[in-house]
Amino acid sequence: MKDKLLDYSYKYGALAVIAIVIAAFSLVNENFLSYDNMADILRSISIVTFVAIGVTFSQIVDGFDLSVGATVSLTTVVVATLMVWFQLPLIVVLIVPLLIGIVVGLLNALLIVKVRIPDLLATLAVMYIIGGVHKTYTKGFSIYNNMQMTDGTKAPGKFDPSYLWIGQGKLLGVPVPVLIMIIAVILVHIFLTYTRWGRQMYVTGGNREAARLSGISVNRVRTFAYVLSGIFAAVGGILFAARVGSGQIDAGAPILMEAVAAVFVGYSVLGAGKPNVIGTFFGAVLIGVLLNGLTMLNMPYYAFDIIKGAVLVMALAITFIHLNRRRT
Repeated sequence: MKDKLLDYSYKYGALAVIAIVIAAFSLVNENFLSYDNMADILRSISIVTFVAIGVTFSQIVDGFDLSVGATVSLTTVVVATLMVWFQLPLIVVLIVPLLIGIVVGLLNALLIVKVRIPDLLATLAVMYIIGGVHKTYTKGFSIYNNMQMTDGTKAPGKFDPSYLWIGQGKLLGVPVPVLIMIIAVILVHIFLTYTRWGRQMYVTGGNREAARLSGISVNRVRTFAYVLSGIFAAVGGILFAARVGSGQIDAGAPILMEAVAAVFVGYSVLGAGKPNVIGTFFGAVLIGVLLNGLTMLNMPYYAFDIIKGAVLVMALAITFIHLNRRRT
């Protein structure tokens, strides 16, 4: 009986918590369940979801990418400067950050796969490098329309309205970033579940030696996972800048912990027991609902980290208790 209860709590616990939290906040505030507020929650988690999908890819191959938050910060200020400082076309503004994400992913893969530095240490080092690069690049300033430059002049450009539409616009009444997020979750789920590359990633993460003996190019698969992590973090940076209409130098710092929490909450969604994009999405929903509800209750912003940390501890506890039970 106890084992069945634990299994049910593992499979459906995260979904039950989301339902309970939504019910509790809706009782306290009648506006919580309004369409506009639900849309705001989904819009806010779209950025976290993209970053968390990147972390999910690294987790699938038994790695961990701590550099995703710094990548968000770097790409956010880069897209802002491309418009505000250099007035470049929208296509360039969208392509350059994706290339940056690929470079960051390749750098992580070089250190982890070739040099064989442990993933946590390698991505931690890259996180600091990226942090220094983007603050040096902007001289520590956030980027905004016609900003004052250090030489006393004003920046010539502004954010392109077409670009801002990506983060602030609506399509058929649904926020554009929400649509992009849903499409991404569906496509990644199909990729991981039904394609050869997706299955190879799971096999590689489950048993690297067995994967190698079965003919899988383990190093190539792991490199691919870190490149995907960098790309999805870069998309998160693009969406962040489009949503707020400026380039914030520390945009990615709080997103890292939210993304990691979402990934580990996702382990237990429907009893997956492994990194998966559907679970990651529901983990992001839980984080978004909690933060939105606490904001509506006028909880001080500096208390939010306590909630994020508590959710992460809960997710880790549930996941590893279940995994240890399965091993024994």
